[in-house]
Amino acid sequence: MLRARRIVLPGGETAGESGADVVVRDGAIAAIEPHGSNRTGRVVELADDEVLLPGLVDTHVHVNDPGRTEWEGFETATRAAAAGGVTTIVDMPLNSLPPTVDVDALELKRKTAAAKAHVDVGFWGGAIPGNVGDLRGLHEAGVFGFKCFLLHSGVDEFPPLDPAGLEESLTELAGLDAMMIVHAEDSHVIDTAPTPHGEDYGDFLDSRPKGAENVAIAQVVELARRIGARVHILHLSSADALPLIASARADGVRVTVETCPHYLSFTAEEIPDGATQFKCCPPIREAGNRELLWKALADGTIDCVVSDHSPCVPELKRLDIGDFGVAWGGVSSLQLGLPAIWTQARLRGHSLDDVVRWMATRPAEFAGVRGKGSIAVGNDADFCVFAPDDAFVVDVEKLQHRNPISPYHGRPLAGVVRQTWLRGEELDISAAPQGRLLTR
Repeated sequence: MLRARRIVLPGGETAGESGADVVVRDGAIAAIEPHGSNRTGRVVELADDEVLLPGLVDTHVHVNDPGRTEWEGFETATRAAAAGGVTTIVDMPLNSLPPTVDVDALELKRKTAAAKAHVDVGFWGGAIPGNVGDLRGLHEAGVFGFKCFLLHSGVDEFPPLDPAGLEESLTELAGLDAMMIVHAEDSHVIDTAPTPHGEDYGDFLDSRPKGAENVAIAQVVELARRIGARVHILHLSSADALPLIASARADGVRVTVETCPHYLSFTAEEIPDGATQFKCCPPIREAGNRELLWKALADGTIDCVVSDHSPCVPELKRLDIGDFGVAWGGVSSLQLGLPAIWTQARLRGHSLDDVVRWMATRPAEFAGVRGKGSIAVGNDADFCVFAPDDAFVVDVEKLQHRNPISPYHGRPLAGVVRQTWLRGEELDISAAPQGRLLTR
């Protein structure tokens, strides 16, 4: 049993003498009782400055395993997740070799992950040109949905869908009631934008304009409206697209949206010349855009916040020359999402209830990850013990990610993850992995 004076339950945070005792049996939450219940057996009592949260659910993680384990890997990625209070990740289908675009590739990835996962792991499938015939098999094998790109993905083995291919794949997935998650940037807009080069972040920002996101999102939304498909917009950075998304949702279009900690934490104005650790696609935008994303989180237009953890080996970031045109685009932040968001959320008057909804409950709901995302009877006993008033300064050498690169290095953050529990057991990332593989 875990006893907490402060606990975030589905109905909101309960504090003080109204805290709660969470009874765990066989890895699941068996009961939630008044604080100080007279029970026998082991009792783990949280400190007065700690809050019991559900384990976070991060549905956007590039593990890159098998094939590019020098970039990351299930062993290091899931250790980082556990250190950050994340008890469930859903792995992206690209950057691993082979990409997860057929059942054989999915089985290889599952076999690779099985002995290495410190937290629970699910998988997305991929939708690429020519694999429409593989989508049903992947769906029946238990992937949580399918990812596609509308422009070059950054790796040749995961090519983008053109408009006809997107419509064909969405039609197939609508028949399965399966979700398509979309990297929504329009290739034509990007191709006609200035070519990025050199150390100036402004030049890189001009090469990935908001219009690329806006045009692509409009295309996806209108296809979803016509076909009746379920779609999810990945890593939204353009606030200009928010009215379109809100309008489509009001019309009954089945569209959900995520954003990421880096879009809510950093601003284009503060990125130094040559600081390619900040490069990601779509890019980190201006301060005014960031505040509009926060407003959309508050009003529910944006559903959730997930990491888009996209690491690489140090040499691909090209910190030696600081050239945004040739550096790999991706932010490493899997371990830091909760304190990064809490640092910014508390400044804007948000509560831990809000953070749990964005980073645990809603990701589990939109992806269909059962038994996760909230402290409720019957769910897995996955917990994060969080000290919201503690603080630390990020040191990349102390992170569990495989490669010590992150734009958060040297940044002070509020909130410290002190323990992570998976199915009723406190995780020890130096011990044998105990994560499970999840299916839809």
